[in-house]
Amino acid sequence: MRVVFMGTPGFSATILDELVQQHEVVAVYTRPDAVRARGKRLEPSPVKAAAERWGIPVRTPRTLRDEDVQRELASFRPDVICVAAYGAILPKAVLDLPRYGCLNVHASLLPRWRGAAPIERAILAGDEEAGVCIMRMEEGLDTGAYCVCRTASVGDLSAEELTDELAILGSHALLTALVRVERGVCDWTEQDESRVTYADKIAKGELDLSVGDSAELMIRKVQASSAAHPARAEVAGRSVTVLSLASVAADGQARELAAGMSAGDVRYAAKRLFLGAADGAVELLILKPAGKQAMDAKSFAAGIQGIKDGGLIWKGLHA
Repeated sequence: MRVVFMGTPGFSATILDELVQQHEVVAVYTRPDAVRARGKRLEPSPVKAAAERWGIPVRTPRTLRDEDVQRELASFRPDVICVAAYGAILPKAVLDLPRYGCLNVHASLLPRWRGAAPIERAILAGDEEAGVCIMRMEEGLDTGAYCVCRTASVGDLSAEELTDELAILGSHALLTALVRVERGVCDWTEQDESRVTYADKIAKGELDLSVGDSAELMIRKVQASSAAHPARAEVAGRSVTVLSLASVAADGQARELAAGMSAGDVRYAAKRLFLGAADGAVELLILKPAGKQAMDAKSFAAGIQGIKDGGLIWKGLHA
């Protein structure tokens, strides 16, 4: 089929790389170049970079509501528009354009986690499974019927690792859906509105650790974190990004070493570093001090005077 693809982050680029090998992708739409890392240099989105590698025309309109933009989109004569984390609203004129409609690769098990941050919200909620669904787009927010879903176990996967896995599953699900749609044999399932949950955007600082957090919440915050939304704290007077925490519940030695800790305590024992939570403790495994490279907890502790003597604390950055 003739496909126009719309997407922006790495999740979308993975799907595009698979799509171009099975279908004629006649154009790619993505968000405009932006400052995506430290510094002030504008950088293309991962989807734009992937499209240019494949030699596909790229368009970066700020809105799809402009009539000139819509006329150019129509000139590509797409049979279908495939969308994956594009980051902009598709107006009705665009939704109605292709003969097979607009299909969205949504990274959740609909109707759970409609919205912008389904992967992070699934982790924060403690969901055992995450997934991806191919949804028929309509004017509502992720309200359309879906046809193909794939699931993945969350386990201890980080948000970035889970995103990568769902991108691969999503690309395969999309290819399956396109075959069924073109053949007219696609079975669509309407969403059960009684089971809807919403995945709001992760707010700035939302994943920062707080001494009022339970051990489980601290672990989930770190698991759901990323470069865009880090899990930060102040440990022994140092501002750090926490990259890996572990539960002490299933580790007999860790439980013994962390016994009796209160929220905000820092304890270094047997070359292991523990943080007191509201209901126990967690073990700090990997962290990144401000302005430095990531390191393990032992290396971090080596630079903290008096850490073996006790009495040091950790706290939220804005406590």
